[in-house]
Amino acid sequence: MRASSVWLLCVLCVNAVHGQEEEKEKRFLCTVVPADKDSSCPVQTEFVQSVQGEGLKKTLMQLRETVLQQKETITHQLGAIKELTSKLSQCERTVEEPPSWTNGKDTMDDVPRDPNETLDTLGKTIHSLKDRLQNLEQQQLRASLSGTPFPSELQDMLQRRLGDLESQLLSKVNELEEEKSQLYNETSVHRQQTENTLNTLINRISDLEKAGTGFKSPADFKVFLPLRTNYLFGRVKKSLPEMYAFTVCMWLKSSATPGIGTPFSYGVPGQANEIVMIEWGNNPIELLINDKVAQLPLSLNDGKWHHICITWTTRDGLWETYQDGQKVGSGENLAPWHPIKPDGVLILGQEQDMVGGRFDATQAFVGELGHFNMWDRLLRPVDISAMANCSSYMSGNVVAWTDSNIEVFGGASKRPFELCEDRIFNN
Repeated sequence: MRASSVWLLCVLCVNAVHGQEEEKEKRFLCTVVPADKDSSCPVQTEFVQSVQGEGLKKTLMQLRETVLQQKETITHQLGAIKELTSKLSQCERTVEEPPSWTNGKDTMDDVPRDPNETLDTLGKTIHSLKDRLQNLEQQQLRASLSGTPFPSELQDMLQRRLGDLESQLLSKVNELEEEKSQLYNETSVHRQQTENTLNTLINRISDLEKAGTGFKSPADFKVFLPLRTNYLFGRVKKSLPEMYAFTVCMWLKSSATPGIGTPFSYGVPGQANEIVMIEWGNNPIELLINDKVAQLPLSLNDGKWHHICITWTTRDGLWETYQDGQKVGSGENLAPWHPIKPDGVLILGQEQDMVGGRFDATQAFVGELGHFNMWDRLLRPVDISAMANCSSYMSGNVVAWTDSNIEVFGGASKRPFELCEDRIFNN
């Protein structure tokens, strides 16, 4: 009875173990089990132990993989901290370096460097720190979603470290902003001082130029034209109004031959020969008005000073000419009823082929010219004689001979000229 019980137990055990392999050949294994021993199936015990070993192995592998992931995360975060610390040290060195322009030299060669470059670098570093922080937060989020615990201590340490770095960088930025503002203020003050100094120098130079002429009065100068060229000339700054009569007076000294050239010419748009006085080659001295010609009986190429006056009126084209206070010629029908046109260019020493230019060297005046005045009326012979005899001086109401009203170009110069000193017209 006891043996039968043992046999039955073994059969059930084997069936239980191999119940899932019905298609294979079934074998029955009987083992004698003493009555005082555990009657449980030994095969079942070994199977259960095998199944439990496989589960523990899988759990161990998962734990090992989790530890490796956490180790890799910690290594990555330590690298990030090291890189951020390096960037902070670099920023601090950049800020603490003294600017190269504060080297103790008081010169204008070294220009202060604009701190915007450092500010841009700090700004980029701050953005980089924020990107790092976002990456850490994203890694934390991925870790939480995957079920992998993210070390809270490491997270807190990184947060504190990044907060400190950002605070330090912002402090450096504020300091640089203050330095930039101070530098801008100092530059503005320096620029203002420089402009004031330049203005003072310009005014001083202008005063010296005026004082350096040596003119006793604005009219006591002459224009010196030493060469027969097409680039030495003087120019009257003021243009002429429309005129129906005029008187021109001047002092001339020329020894040029043949012909003295062109003491003055007035051209307007459409008519370069509106008013011209010229002696060209072996021709006599001529007066041109609106390109109409009258010959003037003057003799001026003896190397002496001569006082010359010319009068003209549009009424019947009447004209008169005076040399050294004496009337030497007159005529009529010189551009009768033609008004002198306004807004032209009055040139001293050159004949104009176009308004204000295209000069011909063969027609240039060579010598000295002074006290060129023009009126929009006919002067009386007594007034002309008084000026020629140095008993009076009259300034023109259309063109007045003043230093500020005459420009010189091309090597022409202004020189002191005292009216009638030592009877200059006889020298």
